[in-house]
Amino acid sequence: MTENLNIALVQTHLAWENPVQNRSHLEQFFTDLNTETDIILLPEMFTTGFTMQPEPVADTMHGTTVSWMKEWAAKKEVAIGGSVIIQDGESYYNRFLFVTPAGDVHYYDKRHRFMMAGEGNHYTAGKLPILLDYKGWKLFPQICYDLRFPVYSRNTQEYDVLIYVANWPKTRIAAWDTLLKARAIENMSYCVGVNRIGLDGNNLEYIGHSAVYDLLGNTLAFGAEKETILYASLSKKDLNKTRAKLPFLEDRDNFELDY
Repeated sequence: MTENLNIALVQTHLAWENPVQNRSHLEQFFTDLNTETDIILLPEMFTTGFTMQPEPVADTMHGTTVSWMKEWAAKKEVAIGGSVIIQDGESYYNRFLFVTPAGDVHYYDKRHRFMMAGEGNHYTAGKLPILLDYKGWKLFPQICYDLRFPVYSRNTQEYDVLIYVANWPKTRIAAWDTLLKARAIENMSYCVGVNRIGLDGNNLEYIGHSAVYDLLGNTLAFGAEKETILYASLSKKDLNKTRAKLPFLEDRDNFELDY
């Protein structure tokens, strides 16, 4: 088990529907990465931006992007996570990929599709959440719009870190800031959110505000409106100590989700 989990959040501009350019651009961040990093987190649809035309830019689980993630995870000896458009059979998914240095690939398909942009017309919804166990830490990944649905992220699995990768626009950034902090507090866990910056192909503006909060809602890292790598070190000792002192999770309501 790793006592301290060191996370890097890559807050970056994304070239519209251009996987080659985006992968190349991200390599610059990987090259400059702090050597003590355990996990790199990238935004939602980090190879394309939030496009509703998956057909020409979709990858597969045996395609270029997964191979690229494996290569860099091994080279930098870190795990890499972020969402990508994946074609699986006849369906397209907004899929969070988590690739370890050993080449293991885990994934979560976005449950809540953003219907205001028509995401549900082009992408298939995920069926189940996943719990990742990495270096003795339990990670619970979610994607963008999932943030608005607290029941889905309720900490019934004793996870340590709640992760959100997003393309969350400037017009609703106050909700992003508020809900990330709320998720940390209500679930007594670290909450990590990585968002993009810049304009997309629909002329929507993104201003980052990537952040890391501890389980009491204190800010451990916050990204201003520019390209940057944010670093945060999460402490298992502090997590366990605070949960023991403030055992709020013991008073959770019991419920069942209909998947």
